[in-house]
Amino acid sequence: MLNSLDSGLLPVVFLILLAISAMSCLILLYSKTPLSFTHIHVGLSALPPFVALLALFFNNEPIVVGPLHFNALTWLVAFFVLTVSLIVQRFCIHYLLGDSSYRKYFALLTFTTIADSVAWLSNDLRLLLLCWGATLLGLTLLIGLKKQWEVARNAAKTCGLLFAFSWGILTIAIVWLTQATNHWQLSNVLTSESLLQLDSWERTCISLLIIVAVVIPAAQFPFQRWLLDSVVAPTPISAIMHAGIVNAGGIVLTLFAPIFQGNLVQIILLVFSSISVLIGTGIMLVQVDYKRQLVGSTIAQMGFMLIQCALGAFLAAIIHAVLHGLFKSTLFLQAGSVFQNNVSSFNTKKPLSLLTIITGSLVGILVGIGYWLTSPEEVYQLVSAFILGWSVSLAWIQLVAFGLSRTGRVAGFFILVGGGSVYFFIHHLLHSVLDGTVQKSIQSPFIAAILIVLMLLFASVVAILLTRKHLSRFYAIIYLWLVRLGEPHNDVIESHPSYLTQMFSQGGKLR
Repeated sequence: MLNSLDSGLLPVVFLILLAISAMSCLILLYSKTPLSFTHIHVGLSALPPFVALLALFFNNEPIVVGPLHFNALTWLVAFFVLTVSLIVQRFCIHYLLGDSSYRKYFALLTFTTIADSVAWLSNDLRLLLLCWGATLLGLTLLIGLKKQWEVARNAAKTCGLLFAFSWGILTIAIVWLTQATNHWQLSNVLTSESLLQLDSWERTCISLLIIVAVVIPAAQFPFQRWLLDSVVAPTPISAIMHAGIVNAGGIVLTLFAPIFQGNLVQIILLVFSSISVLIGTGIMLVQVDYKRQLVGSTIAQMGFMLIQCALGAFLAAIIHAVLHGLFKSTLFLQAGSVFQNNVSSFNTKKPLSLLTIITGSLVGILVGIGYWLTSPEEVYQLVSAFILGWSVSLAWIQLVAFGLSRTGRVAGFFILVGGGSVYFFIHHLLHSVLDGTVQKSIQSPFIAAILIVLMLLFASVVAILLTRKHLSRFYAIIYLWLVRLGEPHNDVIESHPSYLTQMFSQGGKLR
């Protein structure tokens, strides 16, 4: 039935529902509207991602509606962004209840994610710039919404300046590109005829500008500090960043993939992204603050996503951005319950035997080799196979080897097999949906994949060393260096929100 729908119906319905969602948050902003209307607003916000999901699997034929371009890729990104927004807003109904800016949070969350989704739906580059700028502005306002709190204002100021710089660089790159090709429509700009109008030095410069523009919101080295500063914002704000904002780099580079084909800029991106992976992993391991641990993990994961783009694996980068965004936003929303975990359970684990380590390693090696042999001609397949094999080995140790009884080990084995099956099913599903939509870049040299594998091995060894107690001078230097890199700026650090004390002393109210 859905296949028989007019190809232009679902985009129109989707846009109408987006407009209704925007209007509902305006109603919520009205002070006389009861707070119970929040449930209605969240319910209305669930409709656009539902339509996007239907279109993704049942009617994803490319279609242009005004300045917007709907295809499998843009439907997937819109569904992803709006789904994270829905989850975060549903969480905020009770989490932010009693906050003086309760209504403003919902309005900004809605408008920020609507602008974000429309940015990636845009076929007109002017609309893309406008909506992406609105997204970054919305995120800045969300970070600094607690205007009474000085550290929140300072964090918003730092983030706003960096975001403005990033948006300005992207504007220069897009204006340069459109003036050289005489087109503002992305579909026309990226045709082979249009790109032939660019000299090689122009393509290199435009590619460099785009990379600089995306590494800033992706919190890559040396711009990772803004993400560490932003942890002063409420936890839902950290979660919403993963709705196509902090992970927008993979989306932008995928949209402009033809410009990077065979370009030296890919090597530059590869180098800086690799540095970010190492730094982010180190920050995650040495930090004791849970949210900063998640931030360090995000820096590393975004670096790896950009590595995928540098190797030409744009499809893998999109899948990574979506799955990582859903997973990491969930972890941020669960940050408040992390203290309820029974830490002592980690101390009850029995020591691993040599046979257990060998078995886990062999299972991981066999899975990795089997996965690599499915497409050995693809450069990135080697990196994927290494990561998959390493993950299976770790999962085997955690779920099977550490089982407290035979029943626990059997249950862990079935969990491992079931989780792996779900993983492969989702990847296969997304690959089949996006096949032919995402640009396939020129294959990078095979040596690049080998270097990435060696870098990941090095990072793994360093991670193992950092989790053990070494008293050597070298260990101390590395540890303290990573701690320093993982610290936010001094003006966004405060032991407790002093503005609350001031409000209570003055007889103020929270709502």
